[in-house]
Amino acid sequence: MNNDFIKYQAQTSPYPLGMEVSHAVGSYIYDINNKKYLDFVAGVSACTLGHQHPRVNQAIKDQLDKYSHVMVYGEYSQSPAVEYCKLMASLLPAPLDKTYLVNSGTEAIEGSLKLARRVTGRSQLISCHNAYHGNTMGSMSVMGFEERKQAFRPLIPDVEFITFNNEADLEKITTKTAGILLETIQGGAGFIEPQNDYLKKVRARCTEVGAMMILDEIQPGFGRTGTLFGFQNYDVVPDIVAMGKGMGGGMPVGAFTASSAMMDLLTENPKLGHITTFGGHPVIAAACLATLKEITETNLMQEALEKEKLFRSLLVHPLIQEVRGKGLMLAAMTADASITNEVILKCQDKGLILFWLLFEGCAIRITPPLTISNEEIREGCTIMLTVMDEVLASQKK
Repeated sequence: MNNDFIKYQAQTSPYPLGMEVSHAVGSYIYDINNKKYLDFVAGVSACTLGHQHPRVNQAIKDQLDKYSHVMVYGEYSQSPAVEYCKLMASLLPAPLDKTYLVNSGTEAIEGSLKLARRVTGRSQLISCHNAYHGNTMGSMSVMGFEERKQAFRPLIPDVEFITFNNEADLEKITTKTAGILLETIQGGAGFIEPQNDYLKKVRARCTEVGAMMILDEIQPGFGRTGTLFGFQNYDVVPDIVAMGKGMGGGMPVGAFTASSAMMDLLTENPKLGHITTFGGHPVIAAACLATLKEITETNLMQEALEKEKLFRSLLVHPLIQEVRGKGLMLAAMTADASITNEVILKCQDKGLILFWLLFEGCAIRITPPLTISNEEIREGCTIMLTVMDEVLASQKK
C-alpha cells in the first residue's frame, strides 16, 4: 500500500512516516500487521475523544439514516447544525453568539479575516512572527514564517507582523488595523503561552483603536487546555474566535464565531459575503454536536489539567530541557532537532506515536486524546524515557 500511497496520493513532504493503517480504537492505532501504537498525537489535536468514540460514531450513523447533504450552507434549517450553534452560543461569553460553520480551520481563518475587514472597513491585518493559521493563500499571508511562503508570493497585501508577548509591538495596532490575529497559545512556534496578561493588553489596544481581536483556537480549543477554549484561561474575550481540529471528534470541520451584529454583515453589501457548499454538513455537524456534548457533560476538561501534571511528573530526563504548554497541549523540548527526530522515529518503532511542531525543530509534540487514561500516559512516557536512555547512551559512546 505504501508504494501506491507515494505514487498516486500527493504528499506533503519527501519523507512521510508511512504507517499502513488497519483500524483505530480508543487511544490506539493498528497497522495492517495488527501492531498497535499508542497515540500521543490524536491526529494533530483533532481526535479529541480518541478513535471510534461510541457517542460520535452513533451520532454519525443516526444522521446518515436521516439525510446527508441537501443544500448549500445558509439556506435550509438542519437540526444538527442549528442545535450545535445554539449550544455553542450558550457556552461562550457575550457577545459571541453566532457561528458560521465551514470545512476546516484554514477556512475559519479566511472567514475571520474577511469579517474583520467587513466590520471595520479597514484593510491592514496584523499577525505574529512564527504564527501558523493554515495554508490557503489568505491564511498563508498571515503565516509568520517566510521560508514556507516565499515560493507562493505575491500573497495578500497590507499584512504586518509583530512578536508574540512583545508589548512594545502593540503600538503597531492602529486605527488603520482591521484585525490582529493571534493563536491563543502559539502552536508551530513551540507551544508558547501568553505572558504578563499579554492577551488582555492586546484586547485593550484593539478596543482603543477599534480593531478586531481574532483568536485562533484551532489547536487549544475544545477542552485541550482545561477550558472549552484556551482564551478562557486568560480572562479575555475576543471579537472573533476561529476553531477547527478537535471540534469534530476526528471529522473535517471548522467554524468562526462572533456577535450577531458582526456576523449579519456577511449577509448583505454584498450578499453571500462568505459562502460554502458543504459547511454545516449534517453528518459532520452531528459529530461536532456529540463531541461538544461529551466534552461539556463530563469531567474531561478538568481531567486534562490533572493529566498534564502526570505528564510533567513522568517526563523528567537529561534530554528534556522543559515541557511547554498547558493541559494536553504539551511539547517536550530537547536541545537539538536531531535528538527530537531520533526520539520520535524510535518511539514509533516501539509503538508510540509522537510528532513534530511546524517551526520549532526541538519540540516533541504530545497532544493525545482527552480520553487517554493515566495508565496509557504512563505506558507512553515509559517508552519515551526508554528511547531517550538509548539516545543518551549512544551519544556517550
